[in-house]
Amino acid sequence: MSHSPGTSEVPIDPHTVTAAEVIPGDLVALSPQHAEQQRWYVVLHTLPESPETIRLALRPPLGGTDHDEVLGRDRQVTVACRRVDVDAVPRLSSPRLDAVEFRDGDRVSTLRAVDPRAAEVTYVRRWGVWHRDLDAATGGTASDAEVRRWAGEADGAGHVVRHHPRPAAEASVPGPRRVVVTGLGAVTPLGVGVGELWRGLLDGRHGIRELDGEEFAELPVRVAGTVPVDPAGLLPRPAARRMNRAAQFAVLAAREAWADAGFTEGGTRESGVDPERVGVSLGAILGDASVLVGGDRKLREKGPRGVSPLTTPMTVPSQAASQVSLDLHITGEARTVTSACASGTEAIGQAIDRIRYGRVDIALAGGAEAVVTPAIMASFAAMRALAAGDVADGSPSRPFAKDRDGFVNGEGAGLLVLESEEHARARGARIYCEAAGWGLSADAHHMAAPDPSGGGVALALRRAVRDAGGHVVDVVHVNAHATATVDGDLAEAGALDAVLGQRSVPVTALKGHLGHLQGAAGGVEAVAAALTLHHGVVPPTVGCAEVDDAIGLDVVRGAPRELPRDGDLVLSNSFGFGGHNAVLALRRVP
Repeated sequence: MSHSPGTSEVPIDPHTVTAAEVIPGDLVALSPQHAEQQRWYVVLHTLPESPETIRLALRPPLGGTDHDEVLGRDRQVTVACRRVDVDAVPRLSSPRLDAVEFRDGDRVSTLRAVDPRAAEVTYVRRWGVWHRDLDAATGGTASDAEVRRWAGEADGAGHVVRHHPRPAAEASVPGPRRVVVTGLGAVTPLGVGVGELWRGLLDGRHGIRELDGEEFAELPVRVAGTVPVDPAGLLPRPAARRMNRAAQFAVLAAREAWADAGFTEGGTRESGVDPERVGVSLGAILGDASVLVGGDRKLREKGPRGVSPLTTPMTVPSQAASQVSLDLHITGEARTVTSACASGTEAIGQAIDRIRYGRVDIALAGGAEAVVTPAIMASFAAMRALAAGDVADGSPSRPFAKDRDGFVNGEGAGLLVLESEEHARARGARIYCEAAGWGLSADAHHMAAPDPSGGGVALALRRAVRDAGGHVVDVVHVNAHATATVDGDLAEAGALDAVLGQRSVPVTALKGHLGHLQGAAGGVEAVAAALTLHHGVVPPTVGCAEVDDAIGLDVVRGAPRELPRDGDLVLSNSFGFGGHNAVLALRRVP
């Protein structure tokens, strides 16, 4: 729809005349109230009706249907300061839409044609609702019934309504490949395996324990989310001795994810997969800090000869990625991402791009961490960042809660098998969901504290949605980072409110179940987000007896909740010291 040339620029300088003085081209309001309401008409022509009356043929200045008004010649009307080109004002009639079958992707434009300065407003239908802006936090919405009513009443109300059916599907153009999730693996404080993780989340259990080792005895805080099984006992002894604890977690999770994806135990060769077309992408902050600490202790106690030659290769954060590639014979690439507590999520995002653009076909991606050590615990305690509750009273980690007082340090690993969609479908793989997109940003605010405005977090959220080819209205669930620190939870809640607006999107936080798994958090929480989409169930948030009044989110508590159906995107958030923000967007697969 196009506006009449020049009409939207007509200056309104009202003055009163009699109906007998009106001439074609005048912009007229029939009463002072109409002038205040910006309800104007273009005079098309005038005809004497009787010695006392005159007939005016009128049309809205931005186009519409004609109607006549018979007025007394002395009737006072209001005109604008200049005339309008009558021939340039289109005659339009709004179609009735009662029998039209609306589809998502349709557009409806509405124009208040009686107002010369009005702008056309377009609504887009998505998830059965018409949205004025698919990404605005406070954009208006309308139902199918309202849109049909608009069209039915448009001509009489001086409006013009147009329905624009969504375009027919065009032939696909080669571009970035879609990436899907076909396998999941996890080692967490709830136990070894994805099954233990998911059951624990749905049951509302936590895996936070008292640290009873002698080395922790003098610490002010002695609770952590520790894996309840020694991972070394689940691996062949020679292999386990050459891996740090984080790498052991990673290998166990990778093996589970590999098998869950339908591949053969052993790795790429046994599965008939080209090892050069498979990659590893893992996040870690330190990996396993205890190896370096142990090497230093042996140096002090026994001298240089007491230090193992494995100390250096077992200390580097990249050990987990290298051990997974060794264990499954993956030669395409083995990358490590270190971006504080956002590491696992960023590693998944990087793997998505490697598959999208054809560098590899399959990737094992996620995070692994083992930093429940005395020095790390003492450092966090000195920062006053740790919660010090009694595990007998429930989880000391209380995300979004009014009485939250810090995070609980944790350990574990979570990995996903990512795969190009065509590769997965060609081998008949089960697909959990689409790994649809991801977003990064940086706070540039403080070396440890989050930006209280949440601006950086909001930017990462929007970028993830956009990278997924979606809109904010598509988001049906958020797996929040929510470490249970006072400032961190507030910043994240503010960012979610800014992006999601008035929409009630269920939010859950898993750190009440697990503690904060550091570089592994994003991997484990992505596993949970994939399961949420696959099963259509949102786990509850443990430890949050009463939501902080300042949070303002729909926090799922008490029991699992059915995942809403009026959208298809789930966001998994990870934020780290230094302002690292990473958000993963997963999409439901029909």
